[in-house]
Amino acid sequence: MKTLLQPLQQCGVVSALRPRIAGACPVVKRTAQRVLVERTAPLIALWILLVLYPNPLNLAVSVYRVFSPTINPEAVEPLLVGLPDDPEGIEREILLRIPYHYDWEVHGMPWYFPTVEKVVEKGAGDCKARAIVLASVFERLGIPYRFNSSFVHVWVEYEGKAETSLENPRAKFYQQDPETGQRLFQLPDIDWALWLDSTKQGLWVVMPLLRKVLLLGGIALIIAARVLLRQNTFEPIDKPMVI
Repeated sequence: MKTLLQPLQQCGVVSALRPRIAGACPVVKRTAQRVLVERTAPLIALWILLVLYPNPLNLAVSVYRVFSPTINPEAVEPLLVGLPDDPEGIEREILLRIPYHYDWEVHGMPWYFPTVEKVVEKGAGDCKARAIVLASVFERLGIPYRFNSSFVHVWVEYEGKAETSLENPRAKFYQQDPETGQRLFQLPDIDWALWLDSTKQGLWVVMPLLRKVLLLGGIALIIAARVLLRQNTFEPIDKPMVI
């Protein structure tokens, strides 16, 4: 190689190109580092998705069910025995029969919108699960209702229902009236402190320890691998050039 470059060295070509090559190295390095960062972020995002949802289809199905909840009056037949006659009493009884548990505890996922059959089978669930059971009971008994969703809560609205901090017309971003088929979208009033606390509790606090270890360990390994790859790929730009 040196023999081949000797004529160029004698003509001064190598000396003339050396500053340009050295000047180009930082640009190449920065470009490569940017590419590594752009690859790392999607890789971390993919890892997070697969740890939280080993079957990502469950997430897609859940998003779909937010806007098209699966109301099934036949599935709640076992729950009709001994129910009160008034909507408020029915809601109170359903909430007692379907105790609140986070999706991590019932379905092994941070957020999942189940079917009515699955809720009745499990006998527990979060606000989404209890809402579709209550809606199915109302559907079976012919009681008018509307299905509401906010960023932190899902509930069933009916005539005479009392408002709360979670269940009120200002909090919802989506409402479906099964009787008329009308769908309503609106900008909700968001209590960000409540949203943050709810997200932290449902996503992280009740997450199984093994999932936490997998999540954080995988992210750390991805970052470490990228750092090592970058160190092994790029040499210092001020290293003397050997021709």
